[in-house]
Amino acid sequence: MTTATPHAHGVHFGRTDIQNIGMGVGILMALVGLLGFIPGITMRYGELQFFGPNSHAMLLGVFQVSLLLNIVQLLIGGTSWAMSRSGGHSARNILMSFGALYIVFSVYGLSVGVDSAANFLSLNTLDNWTFMVLGILMIAAGWMFSRHLADDAK
Repeated sequence: MTTATPHAHGVHFGRTDIQNIGMGVGILMALVGLLGFIPGITMRYGELQFFGPNSHAMLLGVFQVSLLLNIVQLLIGGTSWAMSRSGGHSARNILMSFGALYIVFSVYGLSVGVDSAANFLSLNTLDNWTFMVLGILMIAAGWMFSRHLADDAK
């Protein structure tokens, strides 16, 4: 005897897989944004500036951060978490939208260069490539884990 319903594709903890992934991404991004404000975890904290390439604070000693980038990460994280709680379609849309935004950040950062005055988010090369990979993974997750949403709506 099973308690699974025929339309319970990937439902865990009362939420779909796509919702769990969206909430997990949201928690991770909010945590990254929060850690950017903690001295010790963010090296050279005294050099943290609001924006621009002159912010030389380094999250975990490798990712260049600024106050603006930390705030953006917190906003993306909080929005992802909240929207993913409201439903599978919202989780898919938020993953795909923010995934695309991270790819835009990456392409922009790679285009303007690390030392350019146009590097307003204070992105270094590792930030740029991490955002590219993260954006691709978020879009892929949004697509792969939402395939059954149409089936579940029937």
